[in-house]
Amino acid sequence: MRTQRLFERIESIELQAVSKKYGSRFAVDSLDLNIEGGELLVLLGPSGSGKTTTLRMINRMIEPDTGTILINGQNIMKLDPVSLRRNIGYVIQNIGLFPHMTIGENVGLVPKLEGWDEIRTTERVRYLLDFVSLPPDRFIKRYPRQLSGGQQQRVGLARALAMNPPLLLMDEPFGALDPILRKQLQEEFLDIKKEIGRTIVFITHDIEEAFRLGDRIAIMDNAKLVQVGPPEELIFEPVNDLVADIVDTERKFKHMDILNVKDLMTPLDTKYLLDASMDICGAVQTMKERDTEIGIVFENNVLVGKVEMIDLLKSEDEYTLIKKVAKPMKVFAPQDSVASALSEMKKSGEYMAMVMNGDAPRGVLVSDEVLLKLI
Repeated sequence: MRTQRLFERIESIELQAVSKKYGSRFAVDSLDLNIEGGELLVLLGPSGSGKTTTLRMINRMIEPDTGTILINGQNIMKLDPVSLRRNIGYVIQNIGLFPHMTIGENVGLVPKLEGWDEIRTTERVRYLLDFVSLPPDRFIKRYPRQLSGGQQQRVGLARALAMNPPLLLMDEPFGALDPILRKQLQEEFLDIKKEIGRTIVFITHDIEEAFRLGDRIAIMDNAKLVQVGPPEELIFEPVNDLVADIVDTERKFKHMDILNVKDLMTPLDTKYLLDASMDICGAVQTMKERDTEIGIVFENNVLVGKVEMIDLLKSEDEYTLIKKVAKPMKVFAPQDSVASALSEMKKSGEYMAMVMNGDAPRGVLVSDEVLLKLI
C-alpha cells in the first residue's frame, strides 16, 4: 500500500509548549519554536541540551508528553506515524546503512517498499547517486564496507532524498568526519541545499558549522530554548552570557585582528599527501584506503595543487597523472595575518589553502565565510 503524500511543501512547523521527561528529568522543557518553510534551522547546544529529542519528536520517533507539534497547521499526533516518517527525510551521524545490501538497494529501499517497479526505482537511485557526487556506474553495486566515511554519508543523504521529502531532519551528519572532510562536505551540502530548496532542521554542536550552514540558529541548554535568530543577531544581541560565550569566545571574534595563520591552521596529516606520479586510478584507491576525499599533490617536494575524489571519479581516463588535473592552491606563510588570508580566499572562492614555511608544508587553512563577515 502506498504511503499518503502528507505535504507537498512545508509552510511552517510549530512546536507549542512541548515537553518530554524521562523520570524526573526534562529532556525538553516547555519548548516554543517556529520553523519557517524553506529555511535551514540549526539546533545548537551541548550534549544533553535537548537537540536530538526535539528533532526526533518532529517525526514521532519520540512522542512528547505535553504540548503540540504542528506541520502546516496539522497536529502530527493525528497523523499515521509511518506515513509521517516516510514524508520526512532523516539523516544521522552513523548513517545506518544496511551492510548486507548494496548501495543501490540501500538508496532504493523506501521506493521499493512504496511499490515502485524496478525500472523506476533504478532510475531514481542512479539520479540521486549522481546528485550526491557518487557516479552510479561505480557505486550502485558496491557495499557500504567498500566506501569511505564521506562516501557513506553521501549515500545516507541520497537515501533520505529518495521520496523527495519536503522536510529533512539531520542529526550531526558530519560530526564523525575529520575536520578537512567535514569542511568539504559542508561546502557540497550548501550547493545541495540551494538546489533542493527544502526545509531542513540540522543538529550540530559545532558553532562554525552552525554559522556556515544555518539561516537561523536555535541555541538550547538544559532542555530549554535559550535564543533563536540569524547568526548576526546572536553575535550582536546575545540574550545572556551563555550565548555570548558560544558565538564570541569560541570563534575568537574579538581577537581576529591579531591572529596569524598558524593560530587557526589545521596541522597537515600525511594521509592527505599524494605523489604527482600517481595516476587517477591509483589516487582514488589510495584515498579510499586512507578514508580521505581530498589529496594534496607534491612533486619532488614542490606543491602542485589539490585533487578531490568527486572530480577524480568523474574522469574519463583513470590513467591520467593526477598532476595534470590538480587544481592550484593558495599558499600562506605561518606568520601571515589570518584575516587577510581568509579575505583573499573568500575573494577567489576557495575554502582551503596550504600553509608553507618556505618549501616545508606546515598545515592547511580552511576558511569560514561567516568569520569573514565579522572581520
